[in-house]
Amino acid sequence: MTRKTALAAAVAAALTLGTATVALSQSAALASPASARAIPGFQALSADARAQALSAGDREASATARALGLGGDEQLVVKDVLVDADGARHVRYDRTFRGLPVVGGDLVVHRAADGRITGSDQAHKGAIVLASTTPKQAAKDASSAAVRHARHVKNAKADTAEGQLVVYAVGKVPVLAYRTTVTGAGEAGGDTREAVITDAAQGTLLDSYELHQDVSGTGNGIHDGQVSLETTQSGSSYTLTDALHGNTAIYDSNNSPQSNPRQNARLFTKTSNSWGNGSNSNRESAGVDAAFGLAKTWDYYKNTFNRSGIRNDGRGAPAYVHVDNNLLNAFYDDSCFCMSFGDGSSQNANTPLTSLDVAGHEMSHGVTAATANLNYSGESGGLNEATSDIFGTMVEFYAANANDPGDYYIGEKLNMSSGYFRRMDNPAADGSSLGCWNSSAGSVDVHYSSGIGNHFFYLASEGTGAKTIGGRSHNGTTCNNDTFAGIGKDKAAAVWYRALSAYMTSTTNYSGARTATLQAAADLYGTNSQERYLVSKAWAAVSVGTALPDPGNGNPSPSPTSSPTGPGGNALVNGGFEQGTTGWTQSAEDITNSTQQAAHGGSWYAWMMGYGSAATESVSQANVAVPAAGSPKLTFWLKVTTAESGATAYDTLKVKVNGATLATYSNANASASYVQRTVDLSVYKGQNVTVEFAGQEDAYLATTFLVDDVALG
Repeated sequence: MTRKTALAAAVAAALTLGTATVALSQSAALASPASARAIPGFQALSADARAQALSAGDREASATARALGLGGDEQLVVKDVLVDADGARHVRYDRTFRGLPVVGGDLVVHRAADGRITGSDQAHKGAIVLASTTPKQAAKDASSAAVRHARHVKNAKADTAEGQLVVYAVGKVPVLAYRTTVTGAGEAGGDTREAVITDAAQGTLLDSYELHQDVSGTGNGIHDGQVSLETTQSGSSYTLTDALHGNTAIYDSNNSPQSNPRQNARLFTKTSNSWGNGSNSNRESAGVDAAFGLAKTWDYYKNTFNRSGIRNDGRGAPAYVHVDNNLLNAFYDDSCFCMSFGDGSSQNANTPLTSLDVAGHEMSHGVTAATANLNYSGESGGLNEATSDIFGTMVEFYAANANDPGDYYIGEKLNMSSGYFRRMDNPAADGSSLGCWNSSAGSVDVHYSSGIGNHFFYLASEGTGAKTIGGRSHNGTTCNNDTFAGIGKDKAAAVWYRALSAYMTSTTNYSGARTATLQAAADLYGTNSQERYLVSKAWAAVSVGTALPDPGNGNPSPSPTSSPTGPGGNALVNGGFEQGTTGWTQSAEDITNSTQQAAHGGSWYAWMMGYGSAATESVSQANVAVPAAGSPKLTFWLKVTTAESGATAYDTLKVKVNGATLATYSNANASASYVQRTVDLSVYKGQNVTVEFAGQEDAYLATTFLVDDVALG
């Protein structure tokens, strides 16, 4: 497309008219890929180079699927590719099964410069096994069920008469499901959309989440003051279209409903190149803030990570201001590849939600959708929100706008009664957000569980202790009373971006985010770097995992403290699985907090077997000290459900110590609820042993073994 700009004289001088200074010249940083600043990590790819890399990923898809052990009914569809400075590639794929989209089927394949596969990160590991893609429920019945199951909207109604048939692979065992979009009144007003996923056999609820990934809050007038904007001239008129940032266009939604912000929208157009007056009396003023904020967000990603727009393809997303009525909300919607900003309500003097950190937050939701595509529910939803808070904050620092200096407060310009919307240094200060991980983190609102990720990022950036940043008081406190220095916000952001774009998948939880960021820190700064060590310290400080040994002095971090379960304590680490995989080794994704099954206590448990096909897997813990006195015992809670019948043991779960089988449970031990089991370990008194739960399933009919609250004492 030919760029239309102002006359050469205006280009050279830059027009300063009214309250907006409009610069029409091209910034050097965006002139060409060659001008992008060299950074550790990913290369800046031209449009042609990126297209070639995507084409290579597409050609490799079939061979990649076979190499990963996927089934013949599965296909990989290339989504994105990132190339390291040394030529290594990270190719992101979505997955289909017999032509149906697989929710939770995304994966990233890592290839060396010579093309060898060096590893992969998969939301669902292994092949999809599904007996049939013929649903037992009719599509219209699924839509009715979705309306009944809607949790995020009131007076729900289905957008269409029929839901979309998908394979839901977020849990351990994939199931055929319907994905239905419902609309109703949400917290931020009418026409809020929610995705509801129901089992295609029984109509039971599998998952639900808002489709608007939002910051609920308020604006405080025109936040950015007098700023420079890129606009486009066509004949004698100008539009708020930014040709230097992917032709990002700013529209006056004219109070269109949030479900369709373009309904009455008009592109901001006028005959002069002066926009807004700094107040709500001029509808252009909100457009100025949106245009400036989105341009700064684009520049931040481009100049910091060599990323060209939301989808890394150089295309800008349209933005709509003045959306709906009394809308205390702003959101990114991937279905329309657009952003919407409300005007607030009487609760905040009807001021728009177009501050710098909000613009950066919403555009970053698009980046997340284009990369890890973190599910907007459970812990992955908290990570999704935290990612937007993190990069919205970084955009605020990057913009260096005197009217909105950088800090770690979210929405401090939004006229909230508390003076902010969220605080990264002390998330719990708002009375709702979590600052420390706990076993219920996956069941709270994603805007509140985001506090864990926000707290981690602040500590990784700034460390502990009191500071004044951007004129605001900050205090980096921890959940474990530790004290340490940070690595700086730029390094912390580089670690998070690489983890998001190269290692996280749609189902990543906080434990997985720790793993991804430690790998990213190793890539960028070295396995034994102080940066990687301090990243681990920051995670431990928010109760996610333990710190790595200090590479500076070689002193190991203290071992995790086990939770006592009685007078004799528990020799096992993390026996209730509430710290995820900490202390345990698993052969598959057995340790989970999936809501498809119920834990005995807390939210986490080990879900073993249940495939309905020949399979083996194990969960084990090594170097467990069996007490030398008394009568030591291994106790655990076990629930067995099966499609088998009779007393013949077709599918088994064996309890092993140092490889010797001490107890065997099978489909014949099926029970309606958890049953406590006990295994005598007297013969191992005073020894350090390996405790293992080993499952085996035959080729027919499924048996599921759920294990929880394991103790040795």
